[in-house]
Amino acid sequence: MKRSNEPFFWSLFSAGGTISALALPAIVGTLWIAPAFGWLEPLDGDDLLALLEPPLARLGVFALVALSLFHWAHRFRFTLYDGLQLKHLFGMIATLCYGGATALTLMAGYLLWSL
Repeated sequence: MKRSNEPFFWSLFSAGGTISALALPAIVGTLWIAPAFGWLEPLDGDDLLALLEPPLARLGVFALVALSLFHWAHRFRFTLYDGLQLKHLFGMIATLCYGGATALTLMAGYLLWSL
């Protein structure tokens, strides 16, 4: 019997959904909504770069981006399978979705590293 890699991708889906649901509303509220209502002073570019200066902050942003991308890839893959009934393109869709998430994760890591 062939071993499945589905549990690995389901765990990335679950972790991405959880971290996105917990962290993204706080980030959006702090960086964009609160300054728009005048509750906080808006941050300029230098202040935002200063927030990403500690390596732990960069690692946290990287984890947020990577897990959110894999959450999207898994959700989009099964939307194409079940919603559009494209199950006959199983391998190609999985490769494109997870390959795209991997490529964008690598690009995000490079950008965060080069700051």
